[in-house]
Amino acid sequence: MTIASPKERILSTTVSITDYKTACDRIFIRAAAHQSCYIIAANVHVVMTAYWNPTYRQVVNQAALVTPDGMPLVWALRWLGWPQATRVYGPDLMVECCQRADREQVPIYLYGGTDTMLQKLQENLRSRYPSLQIVGAHAPPFRDLTPTETASDIERIHQSGAAIVFVALGCPKQELWMAQQQGKLQAVAIGVGAAFAFHSGEVSQAPRWMMATGLEWLYRFAVEPKRLWKRYLLNNPAFVLLFGLQLLKRKLTS
Repeated sequence: MTIASPKERILSTTVSITDYKTACDRIFIRAAAHQSCYIIAANVHVVMTAYWNPTYRQVVNQAALVTPDGMPLVWALRWLGWPQATRVYGPDLMVECCQRADREQVPIYLYGGTDTMLQKLQENLRSRYPSLQIVGAHAPPFRDLTPTETASDIERIHQSGAAIVFVALGCPKQELWMAQQQGKLQAVAIGVGAAFAFHSGEVSQAPRWMMATGLEWLYRFAVEPKRLWKRYLLNNPAFVLLFGLQLLKRKLTS
């Protein structure tokens, strides 16, 4: 059984029009079958990276599900004729999945971050969801892994029995890693970006009102300017310009 979601192209990325319940339903159906697939929560950074990089674009468009992670993508979908479009934000999707995994006793695995971050994250998740089966966690080194290291990581995940693997390696590394493991990792991999940093308490999240008004980028830029300046000050204006051209072209040809 599969649950289909309508899709729309934003620049060169195909994004699903979905919500948290539908996304979770699709994830847990696949997890129950130990299906090898991956889920991407796409924001402007993902869309722009896909626009400039054909290899990465193919990776994104071959995902089992691409959710609109940021409000700019939600607004883009609405302007393209999908008024029902809502945000499915990676860190919140992780929370929704953990709640359901706790209730249904579905084992999860945490892959990414640092050892300290993973320790704090596990403590926080177990505090919130006492019955959650966290069957493993691993923080790979911040460099390209050797084939032997990657194979060892996959074997470790398989030995844990995890049905869902949350992956927090950052864009574009996490999407490339998930795509490379398709057919090898017999679990659903979900790229959740900064979720480990947020839910461990190591990095503060933007206030909800800033998220709702599309100003989350400004908050994150203020918190981590050295790491994020290029992402926001270059990608955001380019996205506005290119999406404006996409809208104009659609109006002229309709």
